[in-house]
Amino acid sequence: MFKRSTQLGALAPVLMVFLLVTLLMPLTTAGAASNVVPVEGVGYNVDASMADNLKALLGKQVYVTLESGNTFTGFVKVVGNHLLHLEKLAGKDYFDALIRIDSINAIDTRFREVKR
Repeated sequence: MFKRSTQLGALAPVLMVFLLVTLLMPLTTAGAASNVVPVEGVGYNVDASMADNLKALLGKQVYVTLESGNTFTGFVKVVGNHLLHLEKLAGKDYFDALIRIDSINAIDTRFREVKR
């Protein structure tokens, strides 16, 4: 019986440290989240066309998902009436892409960044 209480006594400090770490973890992650700031000049307008939204992202990096499921990542260079010119494609050095705007299903871009 004496042996069991000694084991519990040795386990108590370990459990206290675990409880303390578990309670303090949300505080440290909340502090890190406060360093995330919006990227200036980036935003979507849901009342505008795909082309107008792309024009607002000139010079920004975007991920373009097509109806076929293919995704292109690059920087918006020019947006015409029917075509999008992406430059500096990710994973394809020295390549650009010309994409029909009506074949685009979605665009993704970075809206927030970590301020250091």
